[in-house]
Amino acid sequence: MPYELKLHRDVEKQLRRIPKKQQERLVNTMRSLCEDPRPQGCEHLQNELNRVRVGEYRIVYGVFDDEVVIVICKVGRRSEKTYRNLEILLDKALRELLKD
Repeated sequence: MPYELKLHRDVEKQLRRIPKKQQERLVNTMRSLCEDPRPQGCEHLQNELNRVRVGEYRIVYGVFDDEVVIVICKVGRRSEKTYRNLEILLDKALRELLKD
């Protein structure tokens, strides 16, 4: 059963700042997470948070198996800031999950 994909509202803004070609790759990768939420090469960060690498960009997302939902929390270039404040990212994912 495929997972439902949800984006935190910040992700749309983050995607708009990325060049079109990379945007397409990132969006395709996000969609593929619905079928395989933990693809080869994904890295478990903390609690439900994982990250997957797409070129020089990273997608940080939460996998909630009980609800069969994936919440994309952050998309950006890899940097020290990417992995700072993981608790805040997890909180964003949980709030997005509970929205409905």
